[in-house]
Formats: sequence, structure tokens, C-alpha cells
Amino acid sequence: MSLNSRRRFLQRAGVFSATAFLTSLAKPAWSRNLDQALSQSAGISPEELATDEDFWYYIQQSFTVSPSLINLNNGGVSPAPKTVQDAMKRYYDLSNEAPSYYMWRVLDQGREPLRKNLAKLAGCSPEEIAINRNSSEGLETVIFGLQLKAGDEVVAAKQDYPNMINAYKQRELRDGIKMVWINLELPSEDENYLVSQFVNAFTSKTKVVHITHIINWNGQILPVKKIAQEAHKRGIEVVVDGAHSFAHFDFKVPELDADYYAGSLHKWLYAPIGSGVLYVRKEKIKNIYPMFAVDNPLKDDIRKFEALGTRPFFIEQAIGKAIEFHEMIGAERKEKRLHYLKNYWMEKVKGLPGVKLNTSLHPKWGCAIGNVGVEGRKPGELDSFLMDKYKVHTVAIEWENIKGVRVTPNVYTTTKQLDVLVEGITAFLTAKSS
Repeated sequence: MSLNSRRRFLQRAGVFSATAFLTSLAKPAWSRNLDQALSQSAGISPEELATDEDFWYYIQQSFTVSPSLINLNNGGVSPAPKTVQDAMKRYYDLSNEAPSYYMWRVLDQGREPLRKNLAKLAGCSPEEIAINRNSSEGLETVIFGLQLKAGDEVVAAKQDYPNMINAYKQRELRDGIKMVWINLELPSEDENYLVSQFVNAFTSKTKVVHITHIINWNGQILPVKKIAQEAHKRGIEVVVDGAHSFAHFDFKVPELDADYYAGSLHKWLYAPIGSGVLYVRKEKIKNIYPMFAVDNPLKDDIRKFEALGTRPFFIEQAIGKAIEFHEMIGAERKEKRLHYLKNYWMEKVKGLPGVKLNTSLHPKWGCAIGNVGVEGRKPGELDSFLMDKYKVHTVAIEWENIKGVRVTPNVYTTTKQLDVLVEGITAFLTAKSS
């Protein structure tokens, strides 16, 4: 083949260089197919692409999920795509060749570039981002690091995550702060109601308000910015639990007007299990004591929150691959798909007799996480039925006034799998009445 003929062939193949072409041949079939699908989707709107099962089939092939189980509990921990798994394993093998050398002198040197990439994703300065193991660690760093004294009040909701609730209760027991608990009636699409529940609990003694961005039990999105603005008018600091919001839908952390925010990266960013991020507004860093001791606990350096000692560098550095995967899909595409999947199954069951939806279908108030209950039956009954009869993995929720089965699909979930879920819920209703 002549040089000109070879060039024309590569152009027809849509490849810009022979090197790129040969590299593509070395990729596994699923990766080449995904590349092609991404290229072909360039001109399609995120809304339209959300319903394109062929495109999302190629995304599914990036994961190694079991074909014998339909995993609809991604709200707990999401699997990572194969590229992230491979990176973590590769870094782990490297660490074991000479741990003190490769961990401290090689892998640890990637922390600052990773910090910059996470900050770009969060929309803030790298000097406001700390890398840790999960949102609980990040939030408890703040909760236990806040300089509160006896009599200071903290407003939080009964629907918050148990780890956070227990952390505040510990401070109440240990330091004599006063917890003010509000009880939210959910789901709600009434912004005034949601904001007023928090604001009405504020007093002259309120020092902190804790807001869960997405309630994990049912996927309710709270109007964090509106609540935060009202808090700041009163000199109240704002702590935001972003365990389920970071990389779930498209927003930037500073837009929330939070002073402190923490997220888990092993949920919606698809990073390795045991990775998280903590955001602290720059001017607030100096006021927070770190979880683990450093030379100067009140210094103005975000890195003081990373004084963990020897840690799993191989997990940390593989976060970079998760960021690449997230950006490859695109935040808006991902958000539209996740919301579409939640509404897909909920629309199909909402009219069934005895079914109660505990999550809003509106994109402002919910995304991927949905919760469904059946009148007269315990959530655990439906959860067990779906697993035993249909191999559909969900989770039964009974927390305060939220009772139902939480269903959390992800980008690798297909509508065919959700059809099995719908079939299972329908069969459960029939079994109930027989």
C-alpha cells in the first residue's frame, strides 16, 4: 500500500495518525466500541442521549458487574469501571516492589496533581481540597474540629446520615452543645417549606447548620444554597453532607455557599472503595482542628486534614482514572441518564395499587435515587422478594418517617434490567393479594 493510500485509509477510519490507529487495535473490543460510540454521540443533546440504550450499552461494558445479579444499590457503594480497577491494582503491585520507595517517593508525588484535578471538578481552589477516605471522615473532621462550646446550638435533621447524627450527639455529650433536630416530611417539591424548616429552628445561639445535599434514604435534593444564604445572614456556619451529590449531578461546590462540604468518591465518581474529598472554604481552614495531630493544628493549610500517616496510596492515585472516566461521559450526560433511569421505573409503578413513591420525579428534587413503598407491607418484605425471586439487589429503608425500598441504578444499568425490577414489584403486589 502506498503512503497516499495508507493516509486515505486512516482518514476514512477516522483516525488522525498511524500511531493512534495501531494503539486503537491494541485496545480491547469494548474500549474500541466505546470510543466509537462517544465519537458518534458528539452532536446529540444530553436529553436525547439519555434514552439511547445503544450508547449506554457501551458504557456498561466498561464495568465488570455480575450478569447474575441486578445491582440497584449503587447508593451504598458503586463499582468502579475496569480502568480504575486496573490502575489501583497496578499501583498496589508497584507499591509492593519497594513500599517505602514507590509509595513515598513515587506515588505520593501524584497527590498535588490529583488535588488540582479534584478541585477543578469541584470548581474551587486546590487549596480548599483535602483527599481522604469517605464523606463520614471528612464531615467528622469538621464536626469534631469546630470550636464549639457548651450552650452553642447546631441545627440538623432527623433524616441526616447516622454517622453524622452520632458525631453531633457525641459532641453534645462531651462538650455540652445543644442539638436542635428538625423533622422533614419527604418527598417535597416545596422550596419554601424545606428552607423554613431550617430557618425556623435558628436562634441567636445557633452556630452551625448541617444540611444533607441528597437525603440518602430517598434521594431528596435539598435547596442547600437557599438555606445556606439564610444561615449566613445570621452568622451561622454551614456544613454540607455531599456523600451522594459529588459527581452525581452537575454543580460546583462553591455554588452551594457552604463553608464545609464532604463527599464520597466511591459512589458517583466511581473511584476505588475508600476514597473521599473534603472541601473547606479557604478562610475557614485555620479555625478547624484536624482529626489527626499535626505540628500546628490551627495553621492555614488544607493539607493538615491529610495527616493520616501510612495510607493506601494505590487507592488514592487511582482516583485520577475515575475523574477521567467521569469527564469522558460528561457531567450533564451522566446526570440526564441517571434521572431518566430513576423516572423510567418509577413512572411504570406509580399507578399500581398500593404503591407509594417516596421520591420526587422532578429533576430539581431528585436524580438517580428512588424509594418505593407498598401499603401494608414492610420494606424488608419487598427487598427480600426482589432478591429471592428476581435477583434484584436493593435495600430496605426504615428510618424515622421514611419507609420503603431504595432503588439506585447507575450508568451501567439498562432499561431491560429496570423492567425486571418493575416485573418484580408487580408480582409482589399480586403475591400480596393472593
